[in-house]
Order: sequence, then structure tokens, then C-alpha cells
Amino acid sequence: MFCKASLITVALALIAAASPIEERAGIRIPLTKRSSLTNADGTFNREKAIISTAKTINKHRANLINLERNVGRQAFNEGAEIKPLAVIPNLNITRRQSESLTDEDEDTEWAGTISIGTPSQQFLIDFDTGSSDLWVPNSSCRSSTCSSKRKYNPSSSSTSSKKSGTFSIEYGDGSTVSGPIYTDTVNVAGVTVKNQYLSAVTTLSSSFADDPIDGLLGLAYPAISNLNESPFFNTAITQRAVPQGVFGFKLASSGSELYLGGTDSKLYSGSIEFHDVDTSTGFWQITGAQAYVGNKAAVSGFETIIDSGTTIMYGPPSAVRTFYQRVSGSELYDSENGYYSFPCNSPPSVSFSWGGKKWAISAANFNLGETESGSGQCVGALAGQDIGLGSNVWLLGDSFMKNVYTAFSFDDNAVGFATLA
Repeated sequence: MFCKASLITVALALIAAASPIEERAGIRIPLTKRSSLTNADGTFNREKAIISTAKTINKHRANLINLERNVGRQAFNEGAEIKPLAVIPNLNITRRQSESLTDEDEDTEWAGTISIGTPSQQFLIDFDTGSSDLWVPNSSCRSSTCSSKRKYNPSSSSTSSKKSGTFSIEYGDGSTVSGPIYTDTVNVAGVTVKNQYLSAVTTLSSSFADDPIDGLLGLAYPAISNLNESPFFNTAITQRAVPQGVFGFKLASSGSELYLGGTDSKLYSGSIEFHDVDTSTGFWQITGAQAYVGNKAAVSGFETIIDSGTTIMYGPPSAVRTFYQRVSGSELYDSENGYYSFPCNSPPSVSFSWGGKKWAISAANFNLGETESGSGQCVGALAGQDIGLGSNVWLLGDSFMKNVYTAFSFDDNAVGFATLA
């Protein structure tokens, strides 16, 4: 599933009382790359994209279930609904998976190493701004999926404490990620928090079998937490383990970085353009967006959730249809899954704005590959799909985030963008 090494840095900012913020180098972790939605021959891997979409729908289905339980349906966006579980289709992707991928594979897993417990137990974790919980495999997990994972042994940690309740997320392949709940000491690149809630899962979905990550650390708001407890970074803020309640992302094929406790000014130029978040939904959701094709706004006045755990960008089908009507030569490629195509030799100039600067998506990041070899039509990274998040809500994943430096501020309840250095 992975093909090439790349790097991500988990960096942190630490501060002494009454002294200026001091930037310190964090740890650099070599990672292998996640297979992209583009095949080695430059064609679009429709099968993998369909599976990716199903996983995205189910992730946010679980988020809405958590939001309803934790806060109530009044927190739902207009038109939001808990969708039926999206079934991951039984597609014949064996041939595609066995193909070696080329350097145009730009989709990396935004992961780094964390440690849990005393003494510490290390795990490779996916950092996800579209969810809010921390989970890792349990030492008692005996499934084949767990066999290749590093597992948390609570009995080996002097700071572990078992709590009541069970963590559970259902996946479309009929399996679940579930297990008991604990608190323990958690360290991410020197940012240490005590009594952090987490789940040590005893069942692990088969969809993680070929994925090198051990677990996931969510960076969204507590309202969508399955555990209904403070997520790691919120705990770090409360315990004053970070100087600011801000973290920043640079996502790229190499040199990717998560910066905890501020932003890494070496990675962007100019100022960060911040926009207020609607905190009632639990997501990093900003309002007043416009989608541009060239210099003209194709769609205006919608809301956007910024989600590092998703690759494809999604919008309501009718809005995305309107968007592609502005793209010369575009066609509906897959009506069931909402994928559109455009002429490969004349990619559209796509950008998003929230009332300030237009933040452009590069032609490479908007292109998921040719519909078939020699067709001359390429699949766009924006799909028309009702994820269930609301009738006027778009989901912007790393196809957008790879074009900007992104800052997430709990201090000001805002998301900001800056030009990459």
C-alpha cells in the first residue's frame, strides 16, 4: 500500500514563563508514502477513490452520532443527517494495489510517533483534524489486522488507569474499531499531558491491515469525541503543556510538519489570514466561502470543514455540478460517486476564498489522474457527494491543504491560511 519514503516533522514550541516564544526543532520521522488515487500509468484509480469516499462518509457519520449524543441535534448544520452506513464495495483492486507507484504520488499519511504510558510505549499515529479521539491497538488484540501493529499494554504502565465505558466506531466493511477506555500519560514530541483519555482497541477494522499506522490522534473539538472527553491538544492547553492553543500544518510529499503550540514561521511567508470557526458543530468549520474557476466565483456563501484526514474535496452534488459548469470541457465521469473530469491539457484554475485572498489549488493537486489511458480527460479532486454534514457544507481535505500553510487556533476559534515559503 506504501511505496516511497518521505518525511514529516512533529515540531513543538515551548515557552518559559514571561519569556518570548522559542522555536525548537522537533523530531524528524521518515515515513513511507500512502498509495495515491493515481495509478503508476497516470490513470485515476476509481476503485480506491470509491473506498476512500466510503471511509470519509462513515467517519463523519460517526462524528454526527457523537455530536448528537454529546450536544444534541441542535448542533447539526442545516440539512445535516446521520447517513446509513456506507458499505465499502467488494471491488477487484488486486491488480491496482500490486502496481508500483510513481513520484507523482503526492498523498502522504500525516503521521508521526507518539508515546503512551510510563515507561513509554511508542506508536505511529495519524494526525486527523476531522476527528477528536486517540486510539491505539490493545495488547490483547489477536486479530490478523493487529498482528503488524505496535500494541498498548496498560498493565505495563504505572500511570495507566482503566475507565468505565467502551469506545466503538463502525466501518463499512462490516468490522469495527472498539475497545476499553483508559487514561494515561501521552507524549507528542516533548508535549506531555497526564491522564489523557484514550482507547486501547481490541478489535481493529480490516481496512487498516495494509496501513503502517498503529492508531489515530484527533485534533478537532471535544463535541465530536466518541469518548466525550478532552482530546489530546485540548488537554495540553488546559495543562499548559503548550505556550499557545494553536497548531500548524504543512502537508507535502516531503518536509511535512505538524507544529504544536504555535506556527512555524519558517514554513510560510507573510501573515496568516484567519477566519472564525463555528464551534457549535465540533468541526474546524469556517463560513462565507467562495469557489472560483479562473477569476469568477462559481459557487458562493457556503461553509467549509478543513479535514487533514481526507484526500478528496467534497461538496453538495448540486453545488459541485454548478462549479463544473464553469469548467470548460468538463464532463460527469461517474454519476453514482459524483466524480467529474476535465481536459488534461487545459486544467482549470481553481481557488477558494473566505473574503480575503484567493487560495489557489495547483493543477497537480486538482488532478487525480486520467479517466483511462489516452482519454485526454482527467478526474478533478472535487466530487459531488452528500456526506451528511449539511446542505451547504463542503469538506476540504489535503487536496486543498497541500497548497497552503494551515493554522488551527483553539485560542481564537479560528482557522488560518498562509502562503507556503
